[in-house]
Amino acid sequence: MGNLAALVQNESIKMVKKRRFLVVILILLALIPMFTYAQMRVSQNTIKQFGTTDWRASERQKIVDYQRSLSSARVPEEWKEFRRAQIKISQYYLDHDINPQSPNGVTFTREFLNNSISLFIPLIIMVIAADIISSEHSGGTIKLLLTRPVKRWKILMSKLITLILFVSLVVLSTAALSYLISGLVFGYGGWNMPVFVGFKTSGGDVDLSGVHAIEQWKYLLMETGLVWFVGIVVAILSLMLSVLIRSTAAGMGIMLAVLISGTILTNMVSSWEAAKYLFMVNLKLTDYMTGALPPIKGMSLGFSLAVLSVWAVISLFVSFGVFTRKDILN
Repeated sequence: MGNLAALVQNESIKMVKKRRFLVVILILLALIPMFTYAQMRVSQNTIKQFGTTDWRASERQKIVDYQRSLSSARVPEEWKEFRRAQIKISQYYLDHDINPQSPNGVTFTREFLNNSISLFIPLIIMVIAADIISSEHSGGTIKLLLTRPVKRWKILMSKLITLILFVSLVVLSTAALSYLISGLVFGYGGWNMPVFVGFKTSGGDVDLSGVHAIEQWKYLLMETGLVWFVGIVVAILSLMLSVLIRSTAAGMGIMLAVLISGTILTNMVSSWEAAKYLFMVNLKLTDYMTGALPPIKGMSLGFSLAVLSVWAVISLFVSFGVFTRKDILN
């Protein structure tokens, strides 16, 4: 265990020296104020459009717009199912006098994480993780690393633990910076605001029997946990590519293409049932908390968690199997 701790410390130092985490922080510091300003403009436009700060007017207008689109023959049936579900959810909020988008730092952080889980966060994690092994090949340090009197599985385990630590830092930094920066505009309240969870959508029907309210801080904690889980899965997959492919650019290119294709597939695969076993189609875990329709019928939070877990376990087996037997001389 002493060797493993020393290896983790060494890998952490190397990760810090690459300054990738610093770049991530700078990206967040640049983008979050932009999104905060955009959210502020949306709120201002809503007030101008309806002439009131009453959120109920916005929800009622949303219902009217969705109902109008249902009569259009140009709207695909799966989109109509989504609109029917959203109508029932919006009506539920109106009936219970709950503002689902109350402007505050906690709500902004919640929405930012929800919108980041399927692409933004995975891309950041991929940038950190994609070269953790391949960079050793390009720098020529892999031979020095593997000729040390330490078993290979411990070396790879130290890199995996380091990745988990930095994934945790990325997710926590994203949440913390989102709250601190947006709070300057929207205020730092909202921790105890009730948020409804438990919506179950099936086609155009919404099962409200399991709907219940929880404090927003609990919702944010659960959401952050789901984002962290997705980040870990993406990091493990990136680690596998880094083991299999010596070129850092090739590994990052493959992972980038896969993540982007997942975003496209999520909006196009409603009739391709086999696609639900692809990991990138299951990344938007937070949608299950809001009652949004899954990309493919039959998908649920438990199903997506299981699919992602299987992909992660298989990737770990491949990574350790290849790394412990890899010929570093060729």
